[in-house]
Amino acid sequence: MKAEKYAEVVTKNGERYAGLIIDSANKDIFSIKLESGYNVNLNRKKITKITKIKKKGAKKSIVKIAKAEFDSNLKTISILHTGGTIASKVSYETGAVYPRFSPDELIRMFPELRGTANIKSRLIENMFSEDMRFYHYNKIAKEIEKEIRNGVNGIIVTHGTDTLCHTAAALSFMLEGLSVPVVLVGSQRSSDRPSSDSAINLLCAVNFIVKANFSRVAICMHSETDDNSCEILPACKTKKLHSSRRDAFKVVNGNPIAKVGRDGNVELLRTFIKPDERPLKLRFFREGIKIGVLKAHPNLSSDEIRMFSKFDGLVIEGTGLGHLGINQIDNATKENLNVFEELKKLAKKIPVVMTTQCIFGRVNLNVYETGRKIAELGILGNNSDMTFEAAFIKLAWLLSNYKKRSDVENLFEKDMHGEISRRVLFERKFI
Repeated sequence: MKAEKYAEVVTKNGERYAGLIIDSANKDIFSIKLESGYNVNLNRKKITKITKIKKKGAKKSIVKIAKAEFDSNLKTISILHTGGTIASKVSYETGAVYPRFSPDELIRMFPELRGTANIKSRLIENMFSEDMRFYHYNKIAKEIEKEIRNGVNGIIVTHGTDTLCHTAAALSFMLEGLSVPVVLVGSQRSSDRPSSDSAINLLCAVNFIVKANFSRVAICMHSETDDNSCEILPACKTKKLHSSRRDAFKVVNGNPIAKVGRDGNVELLRTFIKPDERPLKLRFFREGIKIGVLKAHPNLSSDEIRMFSKFDGLVIEGTGLGHLGINQIDNATKENLNVFEELKKLAKKIPVVMTTQCIFGRVNLNVYETGRKIAELGILGNNSDMTFEAAFIKLAWLLSNYKKRSDVENLFEKDMHGEISRRVLFERKFI
């Protein structure tokens, strides 16, 4: 094993960072892990000085990592890393947190994997999930395709939690004819913390792939705050509902797919949909597409609607059942009529879809006069219970793959990957 290397970095604006150097798949990015355990990714062009430093008390590790032997009787799982937190470990010789991506290193970190599956592992990106763009979805999909062509039985994608639900939905739409499970796994707590959830999440994902006959995209995260189990969550119906809790990810208007115990036991909670028998085909995002986002709020201005005139599509997070302030009831609400007129013009130009600010429930534009006025403009999404993340991703994907607006509108209203429920279930208690 290589000895840990440390550096102090100075940027053009005078910021200083010191920590462990992390290998990055992007040569333009210099990555280091701070004492806190969090990663910092810096553009090399903005760095004025990199000074190698010695960590006080640091020693070269002399631990020999055992080779991960291939067992023909076990399934093979490929782990594709897009960020380092979930595959990091504290070095007790040096006190540093270092990333580990090779199969041998992962087996040493998680000895429970030995005898469970053959592990392939490699880094394809090293970035914060909030920095991802449609380009990265396309890249991840291509890497998944490579692994499937090479004959693996399942794929795990390690991912930052902040936009994990966006990526899960994106891969669901992109991977047509998927024949193996693709499970996204994140970690709410950095692995240098005693409360880290990274190990259990990864181990549960491996056990699910090995033991369940499943061939779709899903998410694996903690089911409760303890370390007893994880849930396998549907890619297009899951939302992050807490900024730091380990059980932050919950299904919205639906149910988990399975529960996986710390002991590896898999309890199926739903009947799996019929496997996709089509040959594998990737349907990419158009990387330059522009999808606007508008959140309904009091005192909305028509200028806010107008600024999306050069976008390709717009997702509105409406109030309640899917409303906006468009009615004039007195002199103070004249601007509401201007909002309505701008929305009318915009809906003629680009697809506009409605979601709701509420976590649970459906958009219903048939109940109140406001909703009926909005529906008459051709706003999409009526009777949909899609999460905001799924609606945003679906609109971007449809506009990337279909030229006719009528096709986009018809398919947006149709359930394609479990993003729209036939009926809305009561929400489970969260706190």
